[in-house]
Amino acid sequence: MPVLAAGQLKNIGIEIFKALGATEEEAKIVSEFLVKANLAGHDSHGVIRIIQYADQIKKGKIIPGTSIEVVRETPSSALLNGNWGFGQVIGFKAMKMAIEKTKNNTASVVCVYNCNHIGRLADYTMMAAENGMIGMALANANKIVAPYGGMERMLGTGPLSYAFPTDKEIPFVLDIATSVCAEGKIRVWLHKGEKLPYEWIIDKNGKPSNNPSDLYEGGAILPFGGEVGYKGFGLGLVIDVLGGILARSGPAYRDDKRGNGVFMEAINIESFIPLDQFKREMDELIRAVKRSKPMPGFKEIMIPGEPEYKTEEKKLKEGIYVPEKTWGEITEIAKMLRVDIEKYV
Repeated sequence: MPVLAAGQLKNIGIEIFKALGATEEEAKIVSEFLVKANLAGHDSHGVIRIIQYADQIKKGKIIPGTSIEVVRETPSSALLNGNWGFGQVIGFKAMKMAIEKTKNNTASVVCVYNCNHIGRLADYTMMAAENGMIGMALANANKIVAPYGGMERMLGTGPLSYAFPTDKEIPFVLDIATSVCAEGKIRVWLHKGEKLPYEWIIDKNGKPSNNPSDLYEGGAILPFGGEVGYKGFGLGLVIDVLGGILARSGPAYRDDKRGNGVFMEAINIESFIPLDQFKREMDELIRAVKRSKPMPGFKEIMIPGEPEYKTEEKKLKEGIYVPEKTWGEITEIAKMLRVDIEKYV
């Protein structure tokens, strides 16, 4: 299993995407976001996606160099047509627009349709937090999740993220799927040749399965919550409304559904409370929660975003592990494109 530094993987991604027709800016944004996901320990949204994106570019589903169209706009909102460019490029520009609008408003919302896979949402909400704002992002996608009590695919995995700025503490960043897990995580387990926990997916007959292949043979992912899975299901429906209907990308159940419908929001903290005070009280909240007594079997209480923060620190020092199957496919793509990635290894 190869171990590479973040910079090495980023450069490899840049070279491959440029060879596939991406501009320098596009290649850098996409590669940076993919490697950020690996650093955070979310390999499902990392360089494994180079394989998927290369295939989609060849099939014309991702169009490098396309322009993003502003369909509707007000001082505090915008609706963007991504015209099927790279999802990370579209997502980056959407949140950047929301942040700029929020500087003169209490809150701004930017929605996007005709957008390919945008990757890990935390990277966008953190853009807002780094600008002293609260960030929110969600996305709907193709159907792959069964509703609570059902066995047919009706919803996407329904990811959502919030990020809040802090002073001295690690930023509070929540990034979760409303399903038991993201589809990409099952793909990673498939590449590793490992079995899943039984509560993650059902097969095409509605029976629990631990074989990741069953998902891709007509199975479905379950909403999070187990016995109270109606909670994950309910949140998944909310995301389908905001990312599917409001953002005009279409709800997940439709057979012609494609890509991500995106809803991004930035909130101006200063409209409610001085930013310094907000950050101070965020620190106090985090410290109070972390000082609380852990249950037997737990060494400490970690806030959302803390495991990823610690994982990134470790991987920046030790490198990023890439499964043999994933690395083999990336290497094959590079060879076909006549890209010399050996110079970065």
